[in-house]
Amino acid sequence: MSSRHLPYSVQDVDYDNAKFRHRSRFKVITQALITSSIRYDCGRCSTGKFLILLMIAGLAYLMVVHKISDHSASSDLLNDAVVGEDKLSTGHVHTIRRFWRKPPRLPQLPPDEVHNGTSDLDPNKLYPMSEWISRQQKVKEAFLHAWSGYKSYAIGYDELMPLSHKGIDGLGGLGATIIDSLDTAMIIGADEIVSEAETWIEEHLMQRINTKGQVNLFETTIRVLGGLLSAYHLSRGERGTLDDSGISVHLKEAKPEVFLKIARNLADKLLSAFTSSPTSIPFSDVILHDSTAHPAPDGLSSTSEVSTLQLEFNYLSRISGDPRYGSEAMKVLEHLRTLPKLEGLVPIYISPHSGRFNGGNIRLGSRGDSYYEYLIKVWIQQKNSRDSHLKYLYEMYTEAVKGVRHLLVRKSIPKGLVFIGELPYGSNGGFSPKMDHLVCFLPGTLALGATKGITKKKAIEGNLLTAEDMENLKLAEDLAKTCFEMYSVTSTGLAPEIVYFHIEGGSEGGPDGGNKSSEYVNDIIIKPNDRHNLLRPETVESLFVLYRITEDPKYREWGWQIFEAFEKYTKVDSGGYTSLNDVTTIPPQKRDKMETFFLGETLKYLYLLFGDNNVLPLDKFVFNTEAHPFPVDLSG
Repeated sequence: MSSRHLPYSVQDVDYDNAKFRHRSRFKVITQALITSSIRYDCGRCSTGKFLILLMIAGLAYLMVVHKISDHSASSDLLNDAVVGEDKLSTGHVHTIRRFWRKPPRLPQLPPDEVHNGTSDLDPNKLYPMSEWISRQQKVKEAFLHAWSGYKSYAIGYDELMPLSHKGIDGLGGLGATIIDSLDTAMIIGADEIVSEAETWIEEHLMQRINTKGQVNLFETTIRVLGGLLSAYHLSRGERGTLDDSGISVHLKEAKPEVFLKIARNLADKLLSAFTSSPTSIPFSDVILHDSTAHPAPDGLSSTSEVSTLQLEFNYLSRISGDPRYGSEAMKVLEHLRTLPKLEGLVPIYISPHSGRFNGGNIRLGSRGDSYYEYLIKVWIQQKNSRDSHLKYLYEMYTEAVKGVRHLLVRKSIPKGLVFIGELPYGSNGGFSPKMDHLVCFLPGTLALGATKGITKKKAIEGNLLTAEDMENLKLAEDLAKTCFEMYSVTSTGLAPEIVYFHIEGGSEGGPDGGNKSSEYVNDIIIKPNDRHNLLRPETVESLFVLYRITEDPKYREWGWQIFEAFEKYTKVDSGGYTSLNDVTTIPPQKRDKMETFFLGETLKYLYLLFGDNNVLPLDKFVFNTEAHPFPVDLSG
């Protein structure tokens, strides 16, 4: 049976809308009489008319008397509408008066939209826009506070150590926080920070790219190259496309040509990871100052890393006119297409020497996650090529999602949280009920894959959703609930890096999250080594995407609760925010590091979650795995 929704006016006219209102026996009988031949045969004579009226009156009296003792949903609803009358009036006069009173009119929604909670209501009536503007302003203030700490103690370093009041270079020394934060500053309208970041980039970044040593291909691509390319677009480097973003950028001294020039220089050096490899799988590390590359010490690359470069290199080819960048990056996906998989799922390691997967470990957490994310996002990015030479990406994505549903989706006990587990030894080993916080990217990706960025409502109206799309949307919402409960189950309201789930017949055991009032405290296990929080963005990313697609305000409320927990437990008074060592204890021990993605992703997604849906619409922009938005390519 097709899951496509019909306009309510053309649905089955015999449908009994019982989910909204009890359909009384009196109504059934009278409708049958009206539509039967009795209406004609008896209506011709006065005796017939009298008998019909008498029968109706008698039935009405019996039904009313019966309803006095019948505490049904419809009786409660009808009686509630009668102001100043008791629900169980003993007077027959009152009973008959209530009987003839017209019942309240309830919304006639399609039957399959009944259980959508508040998603069918007007969010602005439930949650005034002024409240969300105020909350969005709080996120902007958090960004300004985070930047103030970085500017005061770590400017030019990759990351801030907010407790030690110093900087640290853990990403190659390219000032990663500056570039990762730049488009967030543009989006929120922090013009002073934009100016400071642009000045630093123009004065220092090219020199550092030319003189620094080893960097990771993946991290440098998604954070630095991606940040430069997004800043190029938002500073009106690509004429005529920024109007779709809904962002009012007022940068009088913006120099998009500087961003593009530096991005090309960096990309030219990163290309050595592709050209040095004997296969289509690039090496993991690049030496910037001499443009050489080499594999990781164990000789392997992460599957997610080699398959999460294409959005950035494709966009660079588009704006530079040089096809080399996109061509080299796309060779990876073209090669991965040919390799054997387990129902579309792939191991987390791959050898650049042999071009084959290594080991059998399959998971959607670290080293596996963004492979699945980029299959659908690269397909979305190249809009006019989707049904031609890039159709294979969508096929790989849909096969992988089917594999996830079949092999990795389970429910916890006793409360039945839906989660994604792992196959540490592939098809030859057992199932592990372990789920990284990183897996919480998946709800957003599933929703995006189902509607291609438009709202669920528009997709339904256009009959654009298949049964599989609807299943994936349902899975997305179930998983988002689980990801949120990973926060709510802890004492601090912040999620740990990894959780385990109690499952039927499972052997996993361990401590809970500390919040004994949580309904799911017995479903989730948090082991001592997994209790840290790195200010990660994946859950709020999915909340943002799901809110845009479903328009259900609960995702905003969940995001606000998470933001308040960040404010309460990770904010450092002197500037910046810090990672935590243990989210299950209060006060939590602090870890003394502010990751670049807190400014580049976490706060950006929260700001967008609370804002106007016309800003960076999901059918016109695609976010890379570091939350840097690129416009969808309509040129083909």
